[in-house]
Amino acid sequence: MTETVFTNATLVLPDEVRHGAIVIRDGLIAEIGAASATGIDCAGDLIAPGLIELHTDNLERHIQPRPGVNWPHGAAIIAHDAELAGCGITTVFDALRVGSINRDNSYAKYARGLADEILAARPNLRISHRIHLRAEVCSETLIEELAEFGQADRIGIVSLMDHTPGQRQFRDLSKLAQYVKGKQGMSDLEFEAHVAGLAELRARFGEAHEAATVQAARDWGAVLASHDDTTADHVATSAAYGIKLAEFPTTVEAAQACRKHGIATIMGAPNLIRGGSHSGNVSAGELAQAGLLDIVSSDYVPAALLSSAVLLGDLWDDLARGFATVTAAPARSAGLSDRGRLGLGLRADLIRVARIQGMPVIRETWVAGHRVA
Repeated sequence: MTETVFTNATLVLPDEVRHGAIVIRDGLIAEIGAASATGIDCAGDLIAPGLIELHTDNLERHIQPRPGVNWPHGAAIIAHDAELAGCGITTVFDALRVGSINRDNSYAKYARGLADEILAARPNLRISHRIHLRAEVCSETLIEELAEFGQADRIGIVSLMDHTPGQRQFRDLSKLAQYVKGKQGMSDLEFEAHVAGLAELRARFGEAHEAATVQAARDWGAVLASHDDTTADHVATSAAYGIKLAEFPTTVEAAQACRKHGIATIMGAPNLIRGGSHSGNVSAGELAQAGLLDIVSSDYVPAALLSSAVLLGDLWDDLARGFATVTAAPARSAGLSDRGRLGLGLRADLIRVARIQGMPVIRETWVAGHRVA
């Protein structure tokens, strides 16, 4: 039997924050109670559930640290894993694109091979890694790439991604131009061809790709998510597909419709912390103020997840509620009943957090009762 006691801690429980102690035994939370005389003295630091990340592109940054620079995948996976552990993330759904464009080398197929590498590395990684497939409707090969995956891959989330220019995330084509030209160095003519090409792919394959994605998620028992819903009609379509998770709704209208249909909303931490969307869409802070924000994702800045929990806790004057957006709520939406809360018998995925001049700082990260950072 292995046992660790954290005492003199500020415990972030599902519905309250209180002073006390917590005991982890054989990888599980065994006791929660009053502070004791023995154990690790946390000096009042927060003990909270480990953070759960549903959608992050962070691995891509490690694989391609600069445009045109490809890093060995094994080393990139290990570095990505260590970064997340250091940010207090104990469960991650690594987002991988499925659906490629053969005529464009920057949009080449990669998901099956990278998923194999992640799955093979899992026994040696610090935190729990699961797969999130981002199904690109505006592509040529989505159906073929979906067919390369199956139930044995234990796909956790499948999201429908429709990046047709002029709607959803990029209703404002000037914002799309700024993003694509900056990322890929396109000229004006190349950008015009890019926009026309995506619109043509949507017209040719869109309906078939959506149907195949919905069916694949059902076959695998994966959570099906929408992406960038903008109108009430978008959300109604999502609800008809059985979607229960809406990633990054772009308007208040869409977020309100999600609430009506019982669809949880997820917004990006960078949007929340920066005070607005880089694409010119609704701010996460506005949805939080309106009571329409359920889950936060770090998206492309892992350290932003913890900062968002504290920011929301301060905004709502309810730290437990703020932390729930990055722990209990994502666990519930992803169907993970064994983590995301400080509760007896749950996995001992924990973080110890100090607040220094108001800023949260990770002191320790524990996964299944073992310290990993």
